Amino acid sequence: MAALWMTGWLSLMLVMAVAGREAMRELNVFELMELRCLLGLVMLSPVIALSGGIATLRTTRLKQHAARNLIHYGAQLGWFFALTLIPIGQVVAIEFTMPIWTALLAATFLGERITLFKLAAIVLGLVGVVVIVRPDTGAINPGQLIALAAAVGFGISIALVKFLTRTEPTVSIIFWMLTVQAVAGLVPTLLLWSWPSATAWGWIVLVALCGTFSHFCMARAMLYADATIVIPMDFLRVPLTATVGWLVYSERLDGFTVFGAALILAGNLLNLRPPQPRPVAVNTSSQG
Repeated sequence: MAALWMTGWLSLMLVMAVAGREAMRELNVFELMELRCLLGLVMLSPVIALSGGIATLRTTRLKQHAARNLIHYGAQLGWFFALTLIPIGQVVAIEFTMPIWTALLAATFLGERITLFKLAAIVLGLVGVVVIVRPDTGAINPGQLIALAAAVGFGISIALVKFLTRTEPTVSIIFWMLTVQAVAGLVPTLLLWSWPSATAWGWIVLVALCGTFSHFCMARAMLYADATIVIPMDFLRVPLTATVGWLVYSERLDGFTVFGAALILAGNLLNLRPPQPRPVAVNTSSQG
């Protein structure tokens, strides 16, 4: 069952990458994000009703929701924009540095311990980014830097959401994500508005559908298997996205990108290694 739900996650994320790039042939990134949020709220309405209605959405942590989602909004803007600048396989490869940044932030602000394996994971991830970007060549694509900034933003967002999950239900977190981001993007959307064509509307609906329900598939997968089993399945998104980029856009990833992605994924696997239990002292002294 976990594999089936992860198939849904992978499929939706692959479709969203293509739909986002196609929609931005006509739309600016602010308009795409605004319509994604508004349509996402409509699509989320039945889930809200089934989860207890408006009462489920009440929160006393609006400031935390706002901070987390403004950062996530900026990261999502960067992710969509990067799709138009570099191969989609490269965007996703760089995106997978997100757990590295999350681990660093969790250690800095949440007091989580940096183990030897986590440290190795961070080093591998950073080296993987350097291999992909290759700053010594002097030919760094701005899309690579934007994708990297988006990954850092996603990492900060994940670290912040750890606070919210202690008191907030999942449907409330998704609702406030869409609401805060819709408000944040309203003014630039109105200033840059242009009516989408019928074709663009089709891509926009796909982006909203995939962006809203891909996380539902991930959450369902977590019900049937541990994170250490589920998350490695997501690593399939790197080769699958590269394959889609090759089939749809004739994009080819060079050896540096493939090697860098392998280092990043190896780092993620180390990051998922469960902590070793501490040995329990056994009292061997005789009694009586």
